[in-house]
Amino acid sequence: MGYWLLRQPHTSRGCGSLFKGGGIEDQGWRAMNSESRITFYSPRNEESRKRSRGRTIFLGALFTAMLLVIYLFTFFPRPFKAPGGPTEPMSGPGAGSRPQEPQQQVIEGKVKERSTFYQSLKENRIPLQWIDLIVSKLRPHVDFKKIKGGTYRFISDIKGELVKFVFETGPAEVYEIVRDSEGGYTAGRKEILLETYLAKIVGEIGSSLFEAMEAIGEGDGLVVAFAEILAWEVDFYKDVREGDRFKVVVEKVYKGDQFIRYGAIHAVEYQRGERTIRGIGYQGEFYNEDGHSLKKAFLKAPLQFTRISSRFSRARRHPILGGVRPHFGVDYAAPIGTPIRAVADGTVLSCGWNGGFGKQVVIRHPNGYTSYYGHLSGFGRGIRKGVRVKQKQIIGYVGSTGLSTGPHLDYRLTRDGRPRNPLKETFPAGLPIRKEEVERFQKRREEMISWLQGETPFHRKVEATTGMLRGL
Repeated sequence: MGYWLLRQPHTSRGCGSLFKGGGIEDQGWRAMNSESRITFYSPRNEESRKRSRGRTIFLGALFTAMLLVIYLFTFFPRPFKAPGGPTEPMSGPGAGSRPQEPQQQVIEGKVKERSTFYQSLKENRIPLQWIDLIVSKLRPHVDFKKIKGGTYRFISDIKGELVKFVFETGPAEVYEIVRDSEGGYTAGRKEILLETYLAKIVGEIGSSLFEAMEAIGEGDGLVVAFAEILAWEVDFYKDVREGDRFKVVVEKVYKGDQFIRYGAIHAVEYQRGERTIRGIGYQGEFYNEDGHSLKKAFLKAPLQFTRISSRFSRARRHPILGGVRPHFGVDYAAPIGTPIRAVADGTVLSCGWNGGFGKQVVIRHPNGYTSYYGHLSGFGRGIRKGVRVKQKQIIGYVGSTGLSTGPHLDYRLTRDGRPRNPLKETFPAGLPIRKEEVERFQKRREEMISWLQGETPFHRKVEATTGMLRGL
């Protein structure tokens, strides 16, 4: 229930002015028509307004309290207390607070290519006094001339004094310099726990050995090592065919779950059609099943097998003279600068320019053989007429000199002056194993053949060791 309320503006003349000069009704009417308002008053509306004012006051107080809390935490931070730790009494500025650990500064760096360890430390603004100490402490343990890279951490205290230095040249080769309690420094190699697994790897050739190994998750290092073992038996540039199969029994070294490198290869097998070639590792050498060394007098190819040069390998028609010419050699397409190796021990007959062959090296070998290497871009160090060379020695580099439109090696072989096909030539077997080693070798051979002939690949743990292992 409510009633109408007349609201009239307040004036300084007081209530009596309503009766002066007219009746009540007349004066009230004029007031209503000018500035007065009539409002319907309800008790419920009054209660709503009171509640609204209450909510406004409450929200304002809450907002103010939140601002106060934020201000206090921002400008008056409380000291950190470890969870669950006892509360220390405070009796003065800083009283009862826990002693803080001395602050440390860490400088991280990397030894880049074409730089030195010393230069890298200097570029990272490590003080010279500490650089001299670091180098002197590590010199008995590290051959700085052979360093090809690495990462390091220089850790110092708030005074700039060296606390610890860590130098990692590989995942399993870490060196440390540590400050002792007396302020001196000790250096040494950190022991890294490594685990070795013996793995049998099986694959099939699609387009190349590199792609076949990559397809089963193996790296280039294993491909090159595999090809080097069979370098006297298989020309991996020319002899590889789709469908050829291969097997390798090799050690794989891990640091936890991280693969570090390949270890020793124990046995290899390459199968092409009905022909199977096996290599049994024994005392650092590889032998066939009959106990003869796989190393023969002649390599099957003068180029070391690499991923880059293998991509260049292809069949060729003579690019300048046209048509199909009698070609008594083998062309190996490869990038300019690819190293060329002597296929056998011998003596250099000539080294220089030879007409359409461009720069050429000719080597005479035992048993009437002579090898020819044409279109070279340059010659190996010390290669000249009359010098003796060893098998696998670098005698030159792939080029495109002479009658050539692209980088490649023209490799030829003659015997007693007659051209021979290097891909089909059969060379004498390697040296046999020593008689006193035959029985032990036979046991080793049977074990390796059983591994190679097994139906499935395997991956079994062999040993745990520390530090660096010899490997590929």
